[in-house]
Amino acid sequence: MDVATPLLSDVNRRDLPTAPTEHGEVFTRRWVVNLILDLLGYTADKDLCDVKLVEPACGSGAFLVAVASRISASCRRHNRPLGDAFAAVRALDLLARNVQQSRAVVERQLVGEGWPAAEARQVAAAWVKQGDYLLQPQVDHRADYVVGNPPYIRLEDVPGERMAAYRSACSTMGGRADIYIGFYEVALRSLNPDGRLGFICADRWMRNQYGRRLRQLVTSRFSMDLALIMHDVDAFEDQVSAYPAITLISNRPQGRAVAADTTRAFGSAQAISFADWYAKDTESITSPAFQAARMPHWFPDEDSWPAASPARLALLEELTERFRLLEDSQTGTRVGIGIATGADKVFLTEDGSLVESDRLLPMAMVRDTTSGTLNWNGTYLVNPWTAEGDLVDLTAYPQLAAYLENHGDALRKRYVAVKQPQRWYKTIDKVDDGLTRRPKLLFPDMKLTIHPVLDEGALYPHHNLYFIVSEAWDMCVLGGLLLSKVAEAFVEAYAVKMRGGTLRFQAQYLRKIRVPDPQAISEGDQDALRKAFDKRDVQAATEAALRVYGLAELPD
Repeated sequence: MDVATPLLSDVNRRDLPTAPTEHGEVFTRRWVVNLILDLLGYTADKDLCDVKLVEPACGSGAFLVAVASRISASCRRHNRPLGDAFAAVRALDLLARNVQQSRAVVERQLVGEGWPAAEARQVAAAWVKQGDYLLQPQVDHRADYVVGNPPYIRLEDVPGERMAAYRSACSTMGGRADIYIGFYEVALRSLNPDGRLGFICADRWMRNQYGRRLRQLVTSRFSMDLALIMHDVDAFEDQVSAYPAITLISNRPQGRAVAADTTRAFGSAQAISFADWYAKDTESITSPAFQAARMPHWFPDEDSWPAASPARLALLEELTERFRLLEDSQTGTRVGIGIATGADKVFLTEDGSLVESDRLLPMAMVRDTTSGTLNWNGTYLVNPWTAEGDLVDLTAYPQLAAYLENHGDALRKRYVAVKQPQRWYKTIDKVDDGLTRRPKLLFPDMKLTIHPVLDEGALYPHHNLYFIVSEAWDMCVLGGLLLSKVAEAFVEAYAVKMRGGTLRFQAQYLRKIRVPDPQAISEGDQDALRKAFDKRDVQAATEAALRVYGLAELPD
């Protein structure tokens, strides 16, 4: 039995998974395998003996059967003996039974295509080995193509020593990563120049936190060529909820990219149609089974990649190319979050005489923004901060001192107080003294639709409200722009969507919005945006925004 590396030999073999479900095995249908190979250009018209294909986790041989068939056809087309393909494939699997099964199906396929049994057996044995792909020396699997369906196993479900070895070997496997993250990383680093990776795998890494390091690796060194979402497609032999996507990534500078999505109608015939469309480099397409759009580039930001229809993604990529981010030092535009106190029951009050009047700061709460016009309900912050950003001297404020001391036990138990006992009465965040008086747009954290509300400079936002301030923007013009469905499209593509379709309008998502130069908006469009914002007319705001962005329509 081959031992992959000394690291693996340190792992207790009794801890290795034995059942397919424990091993994260999900077997891919043959037409899906063929689609991936076609998209990669791994086809029999090429001399496949002269390139190297690696499959990191071969399972029962679903990919290898198709690879063997294509190599067989290539050998005959190019008048080469099968023996010339001994080094053309390297496939690994952790489980001995999978190795034996994969060898058997490769041998059976080659014999069925007319090759001598002894030669077919030798080729199968040369191609398929037992070992742990994540812990192999890099030199063992340099590749022109890496294909497969990486295992789906949460890292915390891997035995401790092996998990430590994986984390040491794969820098992208941070947090609570699934081990398929490591398969992506090792595969990408193994690609020869212009080499290509084609995986069918869960697409969660494109957006969630544990995929950030992998996204950073892709955007910094590789070309994201295709993301074909297949959530509703029967792509596997067993029914699984894997949120799969076919991902193609190349070892070259970022070039044109394709975003595509499928419906339940996507099957083997539709896969052939999609591969034909992809190879022809034609423009966007929509059909009952799939829709796809070509983009000049993939999204450059590793924080998160957007999720939307292909047409919507193409539009967002175009706007990303043409316009600046909303948060911009050149216009003095900033996105922030209101104050977190760490003890709202103490620091928030509706009693205007509770403490000294200059220690009460009017607060904007989410409930004040419900109508779309700011209607203050009388909430104050008991403010322990001076205008200079220091904590007040309590001896100068006897009412404040008495009030805070009455709640001293609760305040002193907070983490921020335990860490700094002498500052026991501080709020988590400091008060930015000038923010109250500045005109600002307020955004409730959770809403079904984007909901900017103007504060002309009277209140300080609570931490369930996000705010935008700017040196250059007329806040009503910006409010109209942000009320539009164009602005909402950015947030919807990036934001976490809660139950019932509620969106999170947090700072990191508002910062994704692209906007034109405020000076470039015509007076007529500025007036239209102001009026739409004042009337809370989303349709009018969207129509004006489309003109400002130079768009004919906003695709679904």
